[in-house]
Amino acid sequence: MKKDNLYIVMPAYNEQDTIGEVVNEWYEVVDKIGEDSRLIVVNDGSKDDTLKILKNLQEDKPQLVVLDKKNSGHGSTVVYGYNYAISKSPAYIFQTDSDGQTLASEFWQFWDHRNEYDAQFGFRKKREDGLSRWIVTKTLRFIVWGIFKTWVTDANTPYRLMKTSVLEEALNYVPDDYNLPNVIISTYIVKKKFNYRFERVTFRPRQGGVNSINIKSISKIGKNALGDFKTIAKHINQGQPFRR
Repeated sequence: MKKDNLYIVMPAYNEQDTIGEVVNEWYEVVDKIGEDSRLIVVNDGSKDDTLKILKNLQEDKPQLVVLDKKNSGHGSTVVYGYNYAISKSPAYIFQTDSDGQTLASEFWQFWDHRNEYDAQFGFRKKREDGLSRWIVTKTLRFIVWGIFKTWVTDANTPYRLMKTSVLEEALNYVPDDYNLPNVIISTYIVKKKFNYRFERVTFRPRQGGVNSINIKSISKIGKNALGDFKTIAKHINQGQPFRR
């Protein structure tokens, strides 16, 4: 394991309008941290020019890794990226999205405290991407409390810095092809009383492209999540991971 190196995991789907700007912004982070750090962008079967743009960006960005896979949704794409990053054994793994809603400039308040915490999460106190998304965040918080008996400030936040060993342990309790892996990872870390914190971050409107998640899909995911959460909670309570 390299000391204090970082792998950033970023899923991407049909982000041709903004992927160049977002990659340039976050690439500065890994470039500053050191040559053993990487920005991992996982193309989830985009139908536009996202992959082409990413390939072009690689030409002068040696620390940018582009992974291409068939479309399977945000959750499984994040896990795909996590598994790749874990296989390279960095000290830390950070995850954010490719839609430009988060700011790389706020990353350093997390990195500066990396030795103090096992995991740090960005808390979206104010969401600028619509009332429906704000309602989903609030509702999810109470659902997680009701089923896992654990209060998680922002369970699904796409702004998280984790020690690789802690992420790997939590990921064992995420079922294969699960669509809300970050919720389970956050909940596991909080429930098992790892040393963690939530720090407020900016969450802007989507900077371009089309949001693949709408009210209909959110409702469907939420309905399925209730049964899934109960099963996963049982596994966590009994210490029975889905994989080892």
